[in-house]
Formats: sequence, C-alpha cells, structure tokens
Amino acid sequence: MTARSGAGRGPHGVDEQAEAAVREGDAEAFARLAERYRHELRVHCYRMLGSFTDAEDLVQEALLRAWRKRHSFEGRATFRAWLYRIATHACLDALAAPARSREIAVAVDSAGVPTRSAPAEVTWLQPYPDALLDLAAPADGGPEATVIARETVELAFLAAIQHLPPRQRAVLILRDVVGLPAAETAGMLELSVAAVKSALQRARATLREQLPERRVDWERGATGPSEAERALLQRFVAASQAADVEALAALLREDARQTMPPAHLVFDGRTAIIAMWRAALEGDQAWGDWYAVPVAVNRQPAVANYVRLPGRTSYTPVNIDVLRIEDGRIAEITTFAPDLLPALGLPATVAPADVHR
Repeated sequence: MTARSGAGRGPHGVDEQAEAAVREGDAEAFARLAERYRHELRVHCYRMLGSFTDAEDLVQEALLRAWRKRHSFEGRATFRAWLYRIATHACLDALAAPARSREIAVAVDSAGVPTRSAPAEVTWLQPYPDALLDLAAPADGGPEATVIARETVELAFLAAIQHLPPRQRAVLILRDVVGLPAAETAGMLELSVAAVKSALQRARATLREQLPERRVDWERGATGPSEAERALLQRFVAASQAADVEALAALLREDARQTMPPAHLVFDGRTAIIAMWRAALEGDQAWGDWYAVPVAVNRQPAVANYVRLPGRTSYTPVNIDVLRIEDGRIAEITTFAPDLLPALGLPATVAPADVHR
C-alpha cells in the first residue's frame, strides 16, 4: 500500500508512511507502530487468557508474528485491526496447545462441598494493574478507550468469559468489547458472518449465566472506583490493620462471598468469611501484625495485604484482595496470591518504619 494522496496519517492517527516502511522491512518504523498498540493488545490477550502473566508472553509472541508477517499487511484493514487478528490467533493457538491446557476447576466451599463460582473455578485468573490499563488507551477517548472501560475489565466479567470455548470467547471480545463489525470479525477468525452471529448469541447466553445475579450496574465507560467505593476501601484497610473482625463484618453483605481462584475455594456468606478471618486475626493462632496497602487493579477497589509474623522484623506479602461492592457493602472479595506485587510497584518486604497507619 502506498500513502494516499493528501493524507499523511490514516485511521486512528497512524502514519501511513510508517506502515509502508514496515512492509519494506524498516524495524524502527515497526517498533514505533507496535509500541502504540502493545498495551492495548496486552489487555486483549489478558481477556482471552485470563492471566496477566500469560498476556505478557502472548503480546510479545503476537508482535514477533506481526514482524514476520509484515508483508501480509495490505492496507485493506487498519493496522490496529491487522494486529488484533494476529494477536487473537496467537491466543487461540496458545489455548489449543497441550502445554497451556487449562480446565475449569470444581470450586468447593469451606466445608469441602462443591459450589458454583466463576472466579474460583478459573484457577489461573490474575488481576491486572490499573497503571498498565491506563497505557492501553489514549487520553483523548478515541476508539481504543473501550478496551479499558470498567465493565470490560472487572474480574466478574473476566472470569465469566473464561468459561466460553476459545473461539466463542474471541467472537464476544472482538464484537462486544473491541467493537468490530460482524463481517470484520468473521474475516479475522475465518468464519462466516452467520457463524459469528451464532457464536455471539451463544456466548452472551453463557455470560448471563456466569455473571453475578446482582452485578453492579456501573455507568458504561467508567474507568475506576467511585468515591463511595474508595471510602469503603479505606474502612476495610483500617479494620484489617486493627484486626477488628466486627468492623470487617459490618462492611460485608450477609450473602457476601470470598473466592480464592488459586485454591478454587469459596467462603459463602458473611458467617463463613468472618470465621476464616477470625482464625487469622484473633487468638493464639493469629498470624501477626497486619499491614494493608490500597492498590488499583481491574478498575476495582483492592488491597495488598502484608503480615509481620511473631518474631520477624519485617512485613511479608500474604495476598491481594479485590472487592466488588453493591449497595454500599462488599458483595465479593476475590483473593489472589501476591505474585503480581512487582507489577503493582510494591516491595517484597516492608520494614516497620515504613508502615503507615
């Protein structure tokens, strides 16, 4: 493709001369264009895979594929759409590979009884730092802005779409999140338009089954917790650090759930959650002195928890709790291992002198 007369920049502000240079093997031009979309593609891979760590690997694989296939970009679609096609197929290939095979787990409650919970059943689910979501869309609110809207990155949505077959998942994401037309989605996935429409219908039906019954009705396009949610998070932090079980209980809905994806474990109801917390916070078996740090992941209120065990001189990380709030109280807590603290800019240990109460 050659630059069209009178237009130095194409759709979404992409320099058409740079696109032509990419096809001619200009590595510097490719690096500039790839960097523009790297963060957005990483979010796309995250939705497809449900894992931040896997998304890091797959976005790199997708860009390597794009470089190798640079001559296939003919300008019939935007450069962004061309990259989405490559990234989507890289994710589908990864999901089909035996080495990455992951099956939905059977979640169990605190009594060991099987129960249904989309987040707990997706044992590989990981949170995504808001600071990196911010890099995925321009500040001018262009077409890419929808990729970081809260309703498309919340954990309930991410867990629910992991229950879809990979190709249905791709159709749902490309149509309902990225906003591509049915014909363009069909071309990307090498399907007929009728097959895309059928897959989307089935995917939406499954999504309705997997999402919480009282999913919060966020304003479409919201990009973070509300003031009320941030205030509740501060109360949660204060109660955690004070080991005040009664104050924590007051923040929970009676039918609240705490899910732990790595352990496919569910604590169902306020009573079960408080019993678990009481064992960790009170009495002779208490873990120690707790320190909670507010963090920003998946556009939801969250906290990283540290504990200083008896006899230890520093605080070590325990987990990351992500809150889902309904009607002013916590409806669900999704608890993750602290593996992603470096991505959140948090230390592996905290000295007592650095603790802020």
